[in-house]
Amino acid sequence: MPHHPPSSSSFSNPADNLPEAGGRRSGWVLRPAPKRAALAFAALSGLLLTLGTGGCVRYQPKPINPSATAQDWTSRTLADAGLHAFVAKALPTSPALWPLPQWDLNHLTLAAIYEQPDLAVARAQWSVSRAARLTAAQRPNPTASPSLGYDSTKPPPWIPDISFDIPIETAGKRGDRMRQARADAEAARWDWIGQIWKVRTDVRTAFVNLHDARARAALLSRLVSAQTQLVHLLEGQLAAGEVSRADVTPARIALDRDTLALQQARQHETETLGTLADAIGLPVDALRHVDLSFVGIDRLPPPPAENDIRRTVALNRADVRSALATYASSQAALQLEIANQYPDIHLGPGYQLDQTDNKWTLGVSFPIPLMNRNQGPIAEARARRRLAAARFVAIQARAINEASLALAGYRDSVAQVRTSAGLMHELAVQLASARQRARAGDVDPLTVASAEIEYDNAASAHLDALLGAEQALGRLETATESPLILPARVLGQAETSTHPIAPFSHEP
Repeated sequence: MPHHPPSSSSFSNPADNLPEAGGRRSGWVLRPAPKRAALAFAALSGLLLTLGTGGCVRYQPKPINPSATAQDWTSRTLADAGLHAFVAKALPTSPALWPLPQWDLNHLTLAAIYEQPDLAVARAQWSVSRAARLTAAQRPNPTASPSLGYDSTKPPPWIPDISFDIPIETAGKRGDRMRQARADAEAARWDWIGQIWKVRTDVRTAFVNLHDARARAALLSRLVSAQTQLVHLLEGQLAAGEVSRADVTPARIALDRDTLALQQARQHETETLGTLADAIGLPVDALRHVDLSFVGIDRLPPPPAENDIRRTVALNRADVRSALATYASSQAALQLEIANQYPDIHLGPGYQLDQTDNKWTLGVSFPIPLMNRNQGPIAEARARRRLAAARFVAIQARAINEASLALAGYRDSVAQVRTSAGLMHELAVQLASARQRARAGDVDPLTVASAEIEYDNAASAHLDALLGAEQALGRLETATESPLILPARVLGQAETSTHPIAPFSHEP
């Protein structure tokens, strides 16, 4: 019998090593103890399981309490400390006094960027896309398959075995996935910026409408006062027999009509205040006692050059950039499907201790492209790329047309404002002349009251023209989405600062 050298493994019972027939003593036979082999195999399996699960993330439940979130919403104000920190970082030139004594359009826009729940949704969607980049960059994990056999016919009975599956991605699939995820995240970022523009547009529209409602209410109040004076004078002449009742009735009807318009204007002012609060992301009570500054809201800058507008829109508008990033994602998706033609390789090393015999194996597995070569997914990816290209062209064309129409509308509105301002100037001169002649006794108070009413009507038309121009300017800004209106400092703060979605209550 051949002689086996001793090793660190346990030996068989000495009774099994008695001298054989003929007086010769056998050598020591290497036989691992069955129980120890099983224990070692179990320990190895436990170690692999521990390594695989030791760094796992634990689940933390965060259920939403609807009552608490509703209370948090109703308690929001412009005096919030978090809003103060956000405004101070985004706009360093803001007054140090807090809450601000007056809120203009720029500061209200910053408040909306911080408070608006819809913007928080867009920011969360962007976060999901950024998290998807981590998923795309992950490499596949190897697989361990331990097993334990038992052979009762020959000792030792235990046959431990372990095999591995080590996947190796080929053809740059991981890089294609990462490029696609980056493009998707970029598209989500531009969607978020587009949502910021929507929020700014809503705030500006509501702010302009509120300014118009307050100015119109003040104008109608003066008009009602002048109309009341005219009716009073006509009724005096009617009592003196100088005019007939038919001369007084139209003035009374005009007074009633202007009084109704004043009441409607005050109602509209209340409604637009609520619309402004909703655009900012605050309850309406948060704006009731806030001093709003409309200084500069009626300043109309000169219309820009059309070529500059078209170039800005075609290259820099948020929806255009988002569509371009989506097309880049479709490109990467097509590259990934083409790479999927080439099979991944799976290495399969293994080890088995078969009754004191060490057995090593090394296998390789890969799919054989006999039935298909991934033609279907490749065709779908190509079709999606064509779809993304068509959408990009359509979005870009629509953006250019919107900007051109907005520019033309703004030019026409500015011309109307100039015309109405000239008319107001002429009527103001006429009113001043009537008042001067009345003081000299050349005309009666009725003439002055009529001139005042005519001037107030022209002022109302000027308000209409001014409102149209301000709205046209807002459409032009929205169509171009100029980065000068949303500087990088504001966007940088908006990425990380927002009103906390609170409170959450943890499950016990």
